[in-house]
Amino acid sequence: MDINLPDVHAEMTAEFARYEEALVGNDVERLDALFWPSEFTVRYGAGENLVGIEAIRRFRTARSPAGLARTLRHTVVTTFDRSFATTMTEFVRPAFEVDGQLTRVGRQSQSWVRFDEGWRVVAAHVSVLALPPADPLSLPEPNRQPIQPGG
Repeated sequence: MDINLPDVHAEMTAEFARYEEALVGNDVERLDALFWPSEFTVRYGAGENLVGIEAIRRFRTARSPAGLARTLRHTVVTTFDRSFATTMTEFVRPAFEVDGQLTRVGRQSQSWVRFDEGWRVVAAHVSVLALPPADPLSLPEPNRQPIQPGG
């Protein structure tokens, strides 16, 4: 099996970029075209479990376009031979920050298959992970008083 053939990897990386552009732009028609039109397509989201393209379409058309902007980080695209790929990424949104501190990070994974009509997402998962708070001892707290022995 050939992993990350340069031409296939470049093609999949470009397809992933098109997906991201469609997502943050709420281009529902393009998003729909990037998913396999099958009852077997799965998208598990942060607050919904969608099985079948019709459920995914209903979700996409009902979702608010507000708050979709995000910044990707730690993106990994891996291709297997010429017909299968996975894309994994973390993402952050402005709403994930509180008082300048990142409190959550999103995670997205996708499985892609190359069909005769092109690359399509056949399975996707999106989740949001709460980050542990910063070490309170490292934060400046002007009202922190030293603990007195016996008191």
